[in-house]
Amino acid sequence: MRRLPVYLLLDTSGSMRGEPIAAVNVGLRALVTSLRQDPSALESVHICLMTFDADVKTILPLTPLDQLQLPEITTPDSGPTMLGKALEHVCERVDLEVRRSSEDAKGDWAPLLFVMTDGSPTDLQVFEEQIPELRKRNFANIIACAAGPKAKSTYLSMFTANVFALDTLDSASFTSFFKWVSAAVSGGSRSQGTPEGTALPPPPSEIQLVL
Repeated sequence: MRRLPVYLLLDTSGSMRGEPIAAVNVGLRALVTSLRQDPSALESVHICLMTFDADVKTILPLTPLDQLQLPEITTPDSGPTMLGKALEHVCERVDLEVRRSSEDAKGDWAPLLFVMTDGSPTDLQVFEEQIPELRKRNFANIIACAAGPKAKSTYLSMFTANVFALDTLDSASFTSFFKWVSAAVSGGSRSQGTPEGTALPPPPSEIQLVL
């Protein structure tokens, strides 16, 4: 069975402490619950969960949906937003985990990447260096979420045209966002190998496309 690798990269810098990170945890559980109700996703989706603040951590390596056990994500008291380092880590994980096609066997489907941040990259030089590297990994889709009033969508627009703004950082908004992510992943699991590719579903009212 060809896998659909899904990479989730979440900002856990100090500004996410308290209600925002609690809301993210609620949203992630909603994402997994929703995906598990889709037979097509259950068959192919594998999820890798990473977080970034001063450090980048792989919370879950690429794991089949039916074996996924979500830990509670926490944040430090304070700290920078090392998005550049995080994108570098994404490239390393993709190189390590995604199976490429060979003469003998078909590899995995092109991966999906979801990035969420409530700020802007502290490590701007590394961030700019990683953008062409990210493009080389041939993601089927990269979706970025600028969460909250301090998020700078300009930086996210540098590596994807699919930038969405989430104005409030409460449980209802994050649950709505992650359920929409679930719909996008489910659509991807059904459309792999079709000419249409991975078209995104319409976002809910809480999420605005940044033009």
